[in-house]
Amino acid sequence: MTVNRQWVLAKRPHGMVTRDNFAYREAAVPEPGDGEVLLRNLYLSFDPTQRGWMEDRESYLPPVGIGEVMRAGSVAQVVTSRHPDFAEGDLVQTTGGWQDYLVASPGSGVMGLSRLPDGVPPTLALSVLGVTGLTAYWGLLDLGEPQPGQTVLVSGAAGATGSVAGQIARIKGCRVVGIAGGPDKCRWLTDVAGFDAAIDYKADDVDQRIGELCPDRVDVFFDNVGGGILEAALNHINMHARVVLCGGISAYNATAPIPGPANLMNLVVMRARMEGFIVIDYMDRSAQAVADLVAWMEQGLLHHQVDVQEGFDNIPDTLNRLFTGRNIGKQLLKIADPE
Repeated sequence: MTVNRQWVLAKRPHGMVTRDNFAYREAAVPEPGDGEVLLRNLYLSFDPTQRGWMEDRESYLPPVGIGEVMRAGSVAQVVTSRHPDFAEGDLVQTTGGWQDYLVASPGSGVMGLSRLPDGVPPTLALSVLGVTGLTAYWGLLDLGEPQPGQTVLVSGAAGATGSVAGQIARIKGCRVVGIAGGPDKCRWLTDVAGFDAAIDYKADDVDQRIGELCPDRVDVFFDNVGGGILEAALNHINMHARVVLCGGISAYNATAPIPGPANLMNLVVMRARMEGFIVIDYMDRSAQAVADLVAWMEQGLLHHQVDVQEGFDNIPDTLNRLFTGRNIGKQLLKIADPE
């Protein structure tokens, strides 16, 4: 334990993020002060929002600076503790970044520092019971307000957040249609996740298929994609529909601004609402969401997929998987096993 391997942001991306946007470096292992713990990262979380953090622009979090360790959520193990609430060997969740070791304390970073509940594996803590699951829960229920018998449309439906949002809609008694890329992902949505139907945006005319599969129109659209998919969905919204803006992955790597939907007046005509949100605004209510998510999993009502890559050297390439459609469900990378 003498070297701390790190991946830092070397240059801001223009277009698709690549390995060249990052640089490998080695630093000394930090020493914890009073009230702090030294952590060793075990698993890293990869999320589309990381692409936005690389841009030098105002957002809900400051951008990652050039030369700074790339920001990422992680599950880590306590190596040394100088905090009374944490012991050596504890598994914790934090914003560990792309590095082997870090010093943290409760309240530090985006996610603070919290001990994993007994029996919860790192992969579950970073997926359906982590930020992605909480995002799906609060976005759908708080903004989408689905009612039994209504039609819910989800884009990015085979992803970590979209798949959970769609299943929660089904649990709440809605008819659910998902939009995903490729036959395998669409098949998983209907055969495993219990969606009523799926649209393959790579092969289908999305606008036409929404009309065919949603004859009573769309009451809730949970959008992770934006762009043309958002425009197609707005063509089919119902009276008083709710459009939940969770993400816009279609534009994250664009080299020029993506044109906005040309049919925003449909929101006026249908007296609909379109609203964005950030999950960090709900973190003080996370216990409620986790309790429901755990209960649904125990009842066999909620399914999820985890894509785990391995190896510190593969960290930059693993982020790229999110934007090329190679990941299946929640994208993670394992650095090490707990000791």
